[in-house]
Amino acid sequence: MLETKNVSKSFLTKQVLKNVNFTLKPGSIYALLGPNGSGKTTWMKLAAALSKPSKGTITLDDQPISIKSREKIVFLPTENFFYNNMTIKDVGLYYDDFFADFSIEKYHDLINKMDLSEKSKIKTLSSGMLAKVKIAAAMSRNAPYYLLDEPLNGIDLIARDEVMQTIIESLNEDATIVISSHLVEELEPYVNQAIFFKQGEMIEQCDVEELRDTQGVSLADHYRTLMKGDFLNA
Repeated sequence: MLETKNVSKSFLTKQVLKNVNFTLKPGSIYALLGPNGSGKTTWMKLAAALSKPSKGTITLDDQPISIKSREKIVFLPTENFFYNNMTIKDVGLYYDDFFADFSIEKYHDLINKMDLSEKSKIKTLSSGMLAKVKIAAAMSRNAPYYLLDEPLNGIDLIARDEVMQTIIESLNEDATIVISSHLVEELEPYVNQAIFFKQGEMIEQCDVEELRDTQGVSLADHYRTLMKGDFLNA
C-alpha cells in the first residue's frame, strides 16, 4: 500500500501541504482533484521520491519512499522531460534502457494506436502529440503504481476519451493509478475513487459510485460544492 501519514511540505516560508493523510487502495483508479496551487503536484513529487516531506512520511509497503521506490512507482510530470532532437522512437529506447519493467513492444503498439510516427522529432510535435508520447511511455511500464499529473493537458476534446481509454486499458488489474486533473467531467467515467485537495489540505476522500448512489450527485457537482469558496474568491 502507498500511505501518506501526517505529511506537510514547505518551501521557505510557504506551506504547500498541511498534515495530509490518506491511503491508496490497490487496484483502484483515483482522481486527484483541486484548484491550481492546492498541492496536488507537490504530493505527487513527494510520492515519486523527487522531494522529501518537511514533516510526516509517505510509505510504500511499510517502507519509506526512496529512490528505489521508483522501480514500483511511475510518475508522469506535466513538464516535457525529453530532448528536442529525440525522435519518438528514441523515447522508447530511452525508457527501455532505464526501466526493467518497460515493454518496447507495448510502446510501439500504443504509439501506433495514437496515430503517431516514430520518426517524428520531439521538437516538431504539438502539445497534444507530445502528451500522447508521454502517456505511451509511462503506460508501457508494468508497475504497481502510476501517478499521472494532468495527463490530458494539451489534448483536444475529441481525443481525450481515446487517451483515457488507452490509459485504463494499459493497466493490469492489480495496478493503482492516480490521475490529477482539473477536467473533472472527463475523469468521472473512469475513476472509482476521488481525493480532494484544497489550499494544501486533503479535505475529502470518497467512493465515486457511492457518491452517486447515496447522495445522488455527480463527481463534478460534488467538486463544485467543495470548491465553491475558491471560485467565489478567484
